[in-house]
Amino acid sequence: MNIRPGVLWLTGLSGSGKTTLARRVCAALEQRGGRVEHLDGDEMRRLFPGAGFTKEERDMNVRRAGHLAGLLEKHGVFVLASFVSPYAAARDFARGQCRRFAEVYISAPLAVCQRRDVKGLYAQARRGELRGLTGVDDPYEPPRNAELEIDTSLIDEGEAFARLMAFIERTFGDADA
Repeated sequence: MNIRPGVLWLTGLSGSGKTTLARRVCAALEQRGGRVEHLDGDEMRRLFPGAGFTKEERDMNVRRAGHLAGLLEKHGVFVLASFVSPYAAARDFARGQCRRFAEVYISAPLAVCQRRDVKGLYAQARRGELRGLTGVDDPYEPPRNAELEIDTSLIDEGEAFARLMAFIERTFGDADA
């Protein structure tokens, strides 16, 4: 089965598992010979180093990523986008840039994300070194109508990966391609 071009947008708090899952899915699809690209929040910030963390700056970063994802999709690429993308309006904008778009909410309670603290962001916020961290002192607007939700506090990485792959095959698979 081939995967049709489209955009799978993974959203959730830092530490929920978005990037880990996106990387694993990307590798699996590449092994199948698929044209796939992974866009990630950290990589976008390296591309646009002036991107800050105000609401407006975060929205602009997500909008840029949505526009780029739409362009890649139009050129035949399946895109995995992993962004905190805390605001619904910016995620809706990204959806509007794409032909085939599915939003996946990678959820985990804040306490679990803080325990994982992959990047040390929560520790920095607790020490007062980081302001505006989503989920701590900046809101996260959970998706109301995500096509899929995976709570990574309830299942392990392997099960989350399997669910995501099954969803991709159902949603973007093309047996005739």
